[in-house]
Amino acid sequence: MSNPTYSSSTVYGVLSAIGLGWYVVLWSIGLLGCKTGRGRYRLRPRSPLATSPAAPGVSILRPLKGLDTNLFENLESTFVQEYPNFEILFSVADEDDQALMVVRELMSVYPQINAKIIIGEEIVGVNPKVNNLVKSYRQATHDILWVIDSNVSAAPGTLARAVDILNESSASQNPAKKRIGLVHHVPFAIEYQGYLGARAEAAFLNTNHAKMYLAINAVAVESCVVGKSNLFRRSDLERVNGSLKPRKETDPREGEYGLAAFGSFLAEDNMIASALWHELDVRHDLSCDVAHNVIGKMTLVDYVWRRVRWIRVRKHMVPAATILEPFTENLVASSIAAASVNYLFGVSPWIFLPVHHIAWLWVDLDVYESLAGYPLPAHERWKFIGAWCIREILAIPIWMLAVCGNEVTWRGKRYQVLRAGQVRSRATDGTRNGGLWCQEGESSSQYKSLPTDEAI
Repeated sequence: MSNPTYSSSTVYGVLSAIGLGWYVVLWSIGLLGCKTGRGRYRLRPRSPLATSPAAPGVSILRPLKGLDTNLFENLESTFVQEYPNFEILFSVADEDDQALMVVRELMSVYPQINAKIIIGEEIVGVNPKVNNLVKSYRQATHDILWVIDSNVSAAPGTLARAVDILNESSASQNPAKKRIGLVHHVPFAIEYQGYLGARAEAAFLNTNHAKMYLAINAVAVESCVVGKSNLFRRSDLERVNGSLKPRKETDPREGEYGLAAFGSFLAEDNMIASALWHELDVRHDLSCDVAHNVIGKMTLVDYVWRRVRWIRVRKHMVPAATILEPFTENLVASSIAAASVNYLFGVSPWIFLPVHHIAWLWVDLDVYESLAGYPLPAHERWKFIGAWCIREILAIPIWMLAVCGNEVTWRGKRYQVLRAGQVRSRATDGTRNGGLWCQEGESSSQYKSLPTDEAI
């Protein structure tokens, strides 16, 4: 008996149906992100913990390195939190760090705030941020920790609203509802110096990234956390080690636990969140606040290599999602959809594509305005649209460049990315190495190339 054969029209029909189905899935995710942004961020009520004498204590940990853009205002935002019971621990690896001048000035302006400076790093791995934080982590007075990067500022009510979420889940009487073990904030980029790379970064973070981030966390089928501003309990972190294997209280403890266990990961924020999710079976939640991140002098080349770096880290942590990433991008998805509807329904791409791009841009702009809390001014709208177009055009070339290598540069040091997002330090000659500049995590700072002996 001969094998059945299929006509080319059948194959094209099946592929077109799959392409259209994928397009519907992407729009569902985008609209969910848009809806979540509208429902969560357009109203920010004041927390009763803001003035409650029973508010649990919180230790705020801020790692510092150099003079980040907007550093004074960023750090000041933690001094003016509307919360009755907190301490601030500033971590610096070097006693000559320029950031200490800013910290000491703020401590003199706000003498009533319990703030301390912790100098000196403890080497527990290759991640400089973890090494910088370990001492503060161990000296913190309170169990609830708020780790917030130096290039992030927060609204005065942010801490109280985050503690609300963390405590409400712990007090829940519903045994079927999983406890919230981590509260995080979606990054929101602010750009004001006019650099093209900075505008592209803001267009990415405030639209495509935020839309997907909100949708994934709304569905909550897997951990998805960026570590610019995270609140969790030290007692929880002391029970995980990054193995991502479910743990029981009776399981023997071997190796390092707590913050130090994550020193071998470059994206320690994502790994900590994943460890809490998988090892303790707790969940995460977003508050109605954002992590404001002022972007400094980022050129377009800086932007490209920054995106390359984090794709290279991500492809070792979530390879399947990284492989699928190009198919989630606007230009690829719309091209597939245009070909599909043209074959199935005879709709011309010259009609479909303009309608698609206008609708896609409208959703992205709506997400942007939800996070900002105000409509984008008319004089800024065209600048945003231009940066948005550049971001969309560069997305696939950046991805192709990223998947072709495993080395990244972060704060002047070169690393080789290994399995599960772990990294190994590589020798460096102090050169720029392909355009990567001094930055930290998922944000931008005062972008200047640092020689090896200055970088953390």
